[in-house]
Amino acid sequence: RYQKNFYSDDMVVLAISQSGETADTIAALKEVQKKGIMTLGVVNVPGSSIANMTDAGVYTHAGSEIGVASTKAFTAQMSALFMISLLIGDHKNLSVIDKRQYIEAFGKLRNQIQEVLDNEDAIKHLAAELKDYDHTFFLGRYYQVPIAYEASLKFKEITYIHSEAYPAGELKHGPLALIDPQHPSVLFAPEDGMFDKTISVYQEVSARGGKVYTVSNVEGSDIVIPKTHPILYPFLTVIVSQLLAYHTAKLLGREIDKPRNLAKSVTVE
Repeated sequence: RYQKNFYSDDMVVLAISQSGETADTIAALKEVQKKGIMTLGVVNVPGSSIANMTDAGVYTHAGSEIGVASTKAFTAQMSALFMISLLIGDHKNLSVIDKRQYIEAFGKLRNQIQEVLDNEDAIKHLAAELKDYDHTFFLGRYYQVPIAYEASLKFKEITYIHSEAYPAGELKHGPLALIDPQHPSVLFAPEDGMFDKTISVYQEVSARGGKVYTVSNVEGSDIVIPKTHPILYPFLTVIVSQLLAYHTAKLLGREIDKPRNLAKSVTVE
């Protein structure tokens, strides 16, 4: 809303909102529409303000989201954006071979997510350890950076334990000073092209006395996830992160669906 100089005639703006009533997103949309720019909505609630305002878009069909700390809507939004990306790729020289690989891998995600759910005991075990700390880091590289932010957000929202997320490659730019035996880290480290560099972060934190818990497709990790296409690992790691927050909060006796101080829909700026 407050950035005045990035508009162009060939721009499309996507408005992403679970509720379709997010006040700051609506305000930004109004500013964009004054410029005559096309707007698309990725929204969960039919008939919501953003769904009605945008020129076109898709519903994510995640179903009713009861908890304040929205979870399934996040995964549904990723799915919608992934499919939109494939459609754009059709017009931007995405090769048939690459597209086929993406689609085949995407089609396997449902069963692979079930594998993550079936591995819930390992997540519960990790939750039992994290509940006794006052601070937690969530770290990732590449596609896992936004997942680290989502993990930290959900963790602080419903456990009330202070957590921060950082790109793993930026850990030395300050946050490494906080590492000690009382400041554990959860590292998202699937084999996605950045694995070797991600593991170097594991070694750096461990060398400074920090406890590191890993989420990876590599056997021996604290939480093992199935192997998939590198670009699709976020669909699996995010499920781990959300379940980890849930089980930690449950062990602490928190009100998970209605965390303190938070509202379901952000209707004010």
